[in-house]
Amino acid sequence: MDKDMGTRDEPGPCAREMRPHATAFVARVTARNRLPLDYSVASLRVVDFLIDGLRKGGADRERARETLLGLGAYVGEVLVRRAGAVWVDLDADQRGYFAQPVGVRMPDGRVWNPLGKVRNRFDTGGPEESLRTFYLTLHGRSRRVVA
Repeated sequence: MDKDMGTRDEPGPCAREMRPHATAFVARVTARNRLPLDYSVASLRVVDFLIDGLRKGGADRERARETLLGLGAYVGEVLVRRAGAVWVDLDADQRGYFAQPVGVRMPDGRVWNPLGKVRNRFDTGGPEESLRTFYLTLHGRSRRVVA
């Protein structure tokens, strides 16, 4: 499982809000730019590049908070649409572990933390935190596509 090392200082979104949040985020960022955010696995490379751009542009986590949440929602929605995951509200133990209020449950029952994974990529910037690699090495995903 992926764990965000940050602290949680606000309740944050719930599972039922994540798909609309991702959709609104994509509409907002693609209206101004021609970013290929089409919920494909390949689009996760774009997410890596966007996060790297935020880091290189000097944004701190607080200034980038809303963008990181949008990117995390997008990554989670790719897992929902491409890997058979579902958004879930995390229980108290999971919230403590992941430092996030929501995650995704894979078809095999494993719970993953796309919001935290995005924050980790932002914090470290290393290739080991690639969102595309995260998807490709993810355990418990389904081979079917969910729209």
